[in-house]
Amino acid sequence: MWYIVGTVPDPDFALCTAGLEGPSTVADGLLHLPDGQAVPVQRGTAALAATAILACEELCVAPPRLLLAGDPGSGAGSRAIYAWLEQNIAQLSPTGLTFHYLFPDQDWHNRILMAVQDLPARPIMVADAGFMYVAKMSGYADAYDLFTPDLGELAFLADEKAPHPFYTRGFLLAQEDDVPPLLLRALEHANCPKNMIIKGSKDYIVLDGQIAATVDAPSVASMECIGGTGDLVTGLATAFLCGHANMDSASMGESCTAAARMARMLAQHCAPTPGTQIAELIEKLPEALAATRSVWPPNLAAPQIQAPA
Repeated sequence: MWYIVGTVPDPDFALCTAGLEGPSTVADGLLHLPDGQAVPVQRGTAALAATAILACEELCVAPPRLLLAGDPGSGAGSRAIYAWLEQNIAQLSPTGLTFHYLFPDQDWHNRILMAVQDLPARPIMVADAGFMYVAKMSGYADAYDLFTPDLGELAFLADEKAPHPFYTRGFLLAQEDDVPPLLLRALEHANCPKNMIIKGSKDYIVLDGQIAATVDAPSVASMECIGGTGDLVTGLATAFLCGHANMDSASMGESCTAAARMARMLAQHCAPTPGTQIAELIEKLPEALAATRSVWPPNLAAPQIQAPA
């Protein structure tokens, strides 16, 4: 089973493990948990999770389960997740983990990583947002399988001295559009895994430390104005990764490339304006996936994909 771990910006939303007990659903702009709670599908972990769940349903793949807590920035909800996960991850026996918005606590990150490394079978590990930041800060970023940074976050990963994206040195930020040297610098300092989706007006697919592909079409300019589009890509990558029985470099490449393409094809399908909300795009994801089967990775475990008519 794949698990998505993250927070929602609601101080009244306590640590919720109900999402681990059964599948969550998406309807009417809300992420519905098995215990009856509902979370608005806005940018952040809720958008990532809703994307992954709807995509997995369309792919006929078991959707990921959710471990969530409310954390508006104090770190309390994130620490509750860290503590619960450290104690219970052996019982989960995850095949994959997607870590998202969590308060960047370096000590807790290292405890979780050690718990994961003690598992009999090592899961695929994906990190974005706050958890990607703390993975880099910890010095163990290269223990992960996939990061999904945007260009600004890539500059942060390339800065061996910056403890947070806010402190990325200006000469690196000035090079945001020059991906190859930033990637090389991040790899040289072991500040990223060997696989990444670098999100931007052109998406870079990095496999085994090399730029393996770029995705820049279709291009829908209004997507640059919509918050949560990066979460959408990471959710799609999670869904496509969930569909692979055996994870190798080819499967990773197929999943990452399909995620970048599908996000763009969803935008083309929806024709959004700068005022469109991410929940409106995610709501249309099943029909966009059904209409674009050719973009699906060819080696999904299930179902047997038929060529589009």
